[in-house]
Amino acid sequence: MDRGTLRDIGLVSVADALVGVSFGALALAGGLPLWVPVAMSVLVFAGGAQFAALGVVLAGGGAVTAVVTALVLNARLLPFGLATADVLEGRPWRRLVGAHLLTDESVAFTLRHTDPRQRRLAYWVCGIALFVVWNLAVLVGAYAGGVLEDVNALGLDAAFPAVLLALVMPALAERRTRGIALVGAAVALALTPLLPPGLPVLLAPAAAVPLLLRARRAETS
Repeated sequence: MDRGTLRDIGLVSVADALVGVSFGALALAGGLPLWVPVAMSVLVFAGGAQFAALGVVLAGGGAVTAVVTALVLNARLLPFGLATADVLEGRPWRRLVGAHLLTDESVAFTLRHTDPRQRRLAYWVCGIALFVVWNLAVLVGAYAGGVLEDVNALGLDAAFPAVLLALVMPALAERRTRGIALVGAAVALALTPLLPPGLPVLLAPAAAVPLLLRARRAETS
């Protein structure tokens, strides 16, 4: 695997660690027992869905509502699974473990490559690294949540978006790509006050699809 990919996986892992600490701390500060965020991180392993479910629970919502919210948010992973199906070929246990490691980041690093071996390496290295880092960070955060008075004051939740923005900046150098991304971002911002958390992010790409299709038609014509 090339050094650039390893470096970027390292950066994302650091950002994930900070967000994981924040999740664990927020869960404990909200009154949940330590085993809840730890078990959720091992069994669910989906930061966005975990934060969404935690928000529902801390707001007084029921378990069913929390689960449905997390499932809706994670619906975006269905096409991701199709796009990376080739790296999960093999025995059933391998596909099961690989599916559990499916995240936005592991997919992004996989799609960087066209060589089958490099795709597999990127997927598994990223997935395993993030799984280990995330769960350790959540455990640390859960312990810290019982000590810190105001975990929100640390601003750890800003680390992950900042690193993701840094990673996608090179792709935004092209004017057409930048325009499509801006349309999606504008739609997400406009829908945020109107819809439950997670849904604006799911709907925003739909608004950008016509622009993407038109751009591809222009390339082939």
